[in-house]
Amino acid sequence: MRRASIAHRFRVGRGCPLLLIAGPCVLESEELALSVASFLADLAARFPVSVVFKGSFDKANRSSRDSYRGPGEVEGLRILAKVRERYGLPVTTDIHDPRQAVVVAPGVDLLQIPAFLCRQTDLLVAAGETGVAVNIKKGQFMAPWDMRNAVEKVCSTGNGNVLVTERGTTFGYNNLVVDFRGLPAIRESICPVIFDATHSVQLPGGAGDASSGERKYVAPLARAAVAAGVDGVFLEIHPDPDRALSDGPNSLLLTDVEPLLRTLLAIRSSAGEETTDEK
Repeated sequence: MRRASIAHRFRVGRGCPLLLIAGPCVLESEELALSVASFLADLAARFPVSVVFKGSFDKANRSSRDSYRGPGEVEGLRILAKVRERYGLPVTTDIHDPRQAVVVAPGVDLLQIPAFLCRQTDLLVAAGETGVAVNIKKGQFMAPWDMRNAVEKVCSTGNGNVLVTERGTTFGYNNLVVDFRGLPAIRESICPVIFDATHSVQLPGGAGDASSGERKYVAPLARAAVAAGVDGVFLEIHPDPDRALSDGPNSLLLTDVEPLLRTLLAIRSSAGEETTDEK
């Protein structure tokens, strides 16, 4: 997909503004979600970016059974509706089974397929059949070029609004590595590509009963990805990451987001990525 319409509210691809998908890993409360959404709406008003608010109503792949998973489907969709209503931001959340696709689609602008589920045919087809844009997180076990098969499953429904998000590849135990060759490989021959800078520094299961992460590497990897050529950046952000209920070690402080965004936009401009569409 090359400059295809992802939704009537934003566009992504060559000639379009950088897409920023950002928010807390998991929806913790309405108050937190609206606070982060307010922050993102302000960025969207001041910078040449398209912003999508991200928040999961259920993190079904937590390391431990006892870890916080989220507020659930009903409450999560209510919170996302509040974000949409109050700040006018497009929103996205994960779905985990085909039934959820139909239920969740009316309340979001982008359906997210978790990395561990990126090959699940029934889920991908169900997501495509909703007509809503689909963002497939690349599995940690997948080669970038093999994501073509996942994208084609969605496109087989007639829905060509598909993104692939790179989030690192398994590198031994409890570690990930990013192969930056994969970003142009996906972008040039499959569909627009997003770089998940925060999950790429995750240490899966690194804390025993939870994943850990190395926040200090988020900015360097994001800068490298934009220089390599991506259509968007995915960031998990939180006002107090060390107290976040999920993925805190690899989430960015809100105060770190704007300086990073300024740098990414400067790199993008220097790399010749011109924006020709109006925001």
